[in-house]
Amino acid sequence: MERREIADDDRGKARQLLLGWLAGDSGDVEALIAAAGELHISHHTFPGEDFMRVAIDALDFAGVGRDAPIACETLLADHLPEIEFRGKENRKIRFVVLATAARRSGLEPALLEEIRFWNDDCWRYALYTALALVRAAAAKTSQPVPELARPLATHHNPHVR
Repeated sequence: MERREIADDDRGKARQLLLGWLAGDSGDVEALIAAAGELHISHHTFPGEDFMRVAIDALDFAGVGRDAPIACETLLADHLPEIEFRGKENRKIRFVVLATAARRSGLEPALLEEIRFWNDDCWRYALYTALALVRAAAAKTSQPVPELARPLATHHNPHVR
């Protein structure tokens, strides 16, 4: 199967979709998932990797690190309480959370190899991970999510003000 290259414009659309939703904090996660699902390309991690990049940048903006960590154990319960993960879903979301942390530290996980049996919904777990981590980063800085999302949107698209 031929692998399609993702255009920068597509990546920008994915990031702006997430960041626009966060800046508005609409609360309708299902609508966000539906819109993001329209961007997904079968047998590809897109737009998941772009959602992971937004999460990584949010952690950077919030100064999260060794000396100012976020608890992984309670991340989802505290910052994504509207989504319940069970069984395989729980393993998938935990993997993507840890893969995002690995990427932030400079380790590049081979996502397609690791998720080869479930790659058509990896983007969804990356979206959930981004939501939880952006919300956690906002809480860490004691600011509302929309206030953190605005500089992230500008960072990802300098033409947005």
